[in-house]
Amino acid sequence: MCRRSVRRVAPIALTLVLCATTAASQQTVALVGGTLIDGNGGAPVRNSVVLVQADRITAVGTVGALAVPKGATVISTEGMTVLPGLWDMHVHLMLVGHGDYAYWDKTYPRDIAKSIMPAAARQSLMHGITSVRDLGSSLEDIVAIKERINSGALVGPTIYSSGPFLQHAPYPGTEAFRWGVNGPDDARAKVRKLAAAGMNVIKLIDQDEMTMDEVRAVVEEAHKFKLPVVAHAHRPEEIRRGLAAGVDDFEHTGLATAQEYPADIVDALRERSARGNVAPLFWTPTIDVLTNFTTRRDASEFVDDPQWYEYLPDSIARDVHRSIERLDTLAYYRQVPARKPTLATKFRQLRESGVRLLIGTDGGVPANFHGYATPQEMITWVRTYGMDPMETIRAATFWPAVAMGVDRQVGTIVPGKVADILAVRGDALEQIERLQYPAIVIHRGVRYR
Repeated sequence: MCRRSVRRVAPIALTLVLCATTAASQQTVALVGGTLIDGNGGAPVRNSVVLVQADRITAVGTVGALAVPKGATVISTEGMTVLPGLWDMHVHLMLVGHGDYAYWDKTYPRDIAKSIMPAAARQSLMHGITSVRDLGSSLEDIVAIKERINSGALVGPTIYSSGPFLQHAPYPGTEAFRWGVNGPDDARAKVRKLAAAGMNVIKLIDQDEMTMDEVRAVVEEAHKFKLPVVAHAHRPEEIRRGLAAGVDDFEHTGLATAQEYPADIVDALRERSARGNVAPLFWTPTIDVLTNFTTRRDASEFVDDPQWYEYLPDSIARDVHRSIERLDTLAYYRQVPARKPTLATKFRQLRESGVRLLIGTDGGVPANFHGYATPQEMITWVRTYGMDPMETIRAATFWPAVAMGVDRQVGTIVPGKVADILAVRGDALEQIERLQYPAIVIHRGVRYR
């Protein structure tokens, strides 16, 4: 494993060479002394030992019971909580917080894969986010960034991607990352194209504007390729159509200012969740960005924090900063103050319905920054909405891996799985806020922090 600087001035090429050299060695690395939350939901393990060789976890135990091999590199985790690397199940790597979508889409298409996505990916990993699900980007850009990260040419988390949204018709100027669907045959053809390009999930939006035959065609074709389908849940009819077609995961908590989800939807969610012979119905509420908007709006120094702009070219960083200097003027957030009173009821309804909630942030939307947003979502679940800290951690580790069908490879700290490991100082169950400040970040066996 290697250490790497988090400063922007760090020579990236040299860092990658050092990391690759260390990862290639077969020396065992031992994380010793911390309290382990392995992601399975059991009691934390005090005085833990986690052994890693190359990119895999080879053994897990406790001090005195699991011997550290002679010659191993020992990393002390005394006084720390050790847990699986976090997932963010709803990000947009093509966005880095700019306040004006139309301007962004027109100005920066050539910079997306070259500098914007690399910066967003690196920001995520340095905050302990070792896996992200990117839900909306041009197919060419997302394929390119995944290939560069997988090859070691770029620093970033593992990316699971949808490529372009599928919807009735793309909004003007968004055709590169939104694909219109014109009939069931076209829906199936577009799903096949995404599957052939290596996408991991299919994303539906505005499905209440599509025909039910089109919606069903998307879901059926995706499932033929064993790809899950996620769908927007901004409006009640989007949810109804998604449930009727059999989508796997809903996103967001709704645009409407209605105080709660309609009774027929809650009943349908309960019925779907109660089926013991099917996979869980997942829901990614992305609720922190709405819950705490007014707090960030009124914090005079929030948009000035230099960490939001790390790894971006200076000109783009300045442009993003300029665009969000007055959060109260952004059209994106115009309806949020009216929606905020609805959030607690909707979150409670989702929990009580039995759907499996996942941590996701909508990272990249105006003033919602990659890496930072993920622990903030977790803090909000616990502190504002009363979610159990252990289940919140599992919603960012174990359950995302289940949702993406990769739980045999990642998501928990278990021998044989990929070594995606995070450590923070203190007790993360008592103080979920500790997750904001990672002390150790290991991704695929390589130490980045």
